[in-house]
Amino acid sequence: MSKKKQFQALSAPKGVPDYFPPQSAAFYKVRQTMVEQAHLSGFQHIELPIFEDTALFARGVGESTDVVSKEMYTFADRGDRSVTLRPEGTAGVMRSVIEHNLDRGQLPVKLNYFGPFFRYERPQAGRYRQLQQVGVEAIGVDDPALDAEVIALADRSFRALGLSGFRLELTSLGDRNCRPAYREKLQKFLFKLDLDEETRHRAEINPLRVLDDKRPEVQEQLADAPLMLDHLNDECREHFETVTGMLDDMGVAYEINPRMVRGLDYYTKTCFEFVHDGLGAQSGIGGGGRYDGLMAQLGGQDLSGIGYGLGVDRALLALEAEGITLDGVESRVDVFGVALGAAAKRTMTTLINDLRKAGISADMSFGDRGLKGAMKGADRAGARFALVLGEQELENGTVALKDLAAHEQHDVKVSDLVSVLAREMNGEA
Repeated sequence: MSKKKQFQALSAPKGVPDYFPPQSAAFYKVRQTMVEQAHLSGFQHIELPIFEDTALFARGVGESTDVVSKEMYTFADRGDRSVTLRPEGTAGVMRSVIEHNLDRGQLPVKLNYFGPFFRYERPQAGRYRQLQQVGVEAIGVDDPALDAEVIALADRSFRALGLSGFRLELTSLGDRNCRPAYREKLQKFLFKLDLDEETRHRAEINPLRVLDDKRPEVQEQLADAPLMLDHLNDECREHFETVTGMLDDMGVAYEINPRMVRGLDYYTKTCFEFVHDGLGAQSGIGGGGRYDGLMAQLGGQDLSGIGYGLGVDRALLALEAEGITLDGVESRVDVFGVALGAAAKRTMTTLINDLRKAGISADMSFGDRGLKGAMKGADRAGARFALVLGEQELENGTVALKDLAAHEQHDVKVSDLVSVLAREMNGEA
């Protein structure tokens, strides 16, 4: 007699988290809260493909960035086209805006999105190869008031979750007019330092990226590095001062961080990051900034934009660090049906379906468990009411309605069940 083949159990790929009950309910709540805050500010949802032409990210994000040079999931499809799983959201939104002429109407175009993004990084706490984000983009207007609105929206999104142990860091990265002179000055400074060959090469291609080097031996040498904030032209300085003034007016607390460097090359002028010290090394929970030349770089009009990406995974970790349990995230049903016997189960299936059609959340016991075992299922489901249907109830055309909180029970005609439950759930006699 042949042995039955044993299959080895499979695991998720390294660095890719699963969210399952009960944590998945908290995940959904965090994401929905962030999306709802965006909708309150007039942003509309846009759904984008998970993979794009590789050239979009090479041109938009910047070939010298770690994201493009080291972290992208890139492969050739069956048509030998190079495609990449999206590492961030802004470039894809811009591509869609240009392709579908969304920028030809009323400006700014205000869009929000959510979903998974992919980066091949070394997995650790809070750093995943599939990361979940909620983002917004406001495109078409160079107005510091729009910068302030977007930053305040991000701040409000975290506070709507109950988070408070984070701080907002803010800076300006200048624009195409004042940044070249600063870039040249920074390069001259960097070339005098004792840097390894790879870092010197980075200084030649993108010297601002060196400022983001976390190694202590590099940071020590950068103590006297020139700062972009000290080299802003009048327009950029006025823009930044207007943004900070508006944040002051709205009561949004912030810290100026003149050494901030974002990991994407398209940022100009206002740049910001939200940091939560309770998360250790991976302390960033969201960030963004203005990107005034990106649309033209991708073949569209020369319009400005500003946006952000907020980390859903990181927000969950921040909630855990602060000991916050979100309200209303339990996956519960209002009613749980218990059918005793095959005929009762057939009727109960119809009753449960009728309740759902009436907007009442309901589930039922499956399998051949007895009354005691089935009622345990009602407890696990967190149901407020249980319906018990046996032979006697079938004969009478009734169902036993149990109020599990009040420990009360009475019979209800099957034809009246939906209306009776609706009244009792609303607290009506």
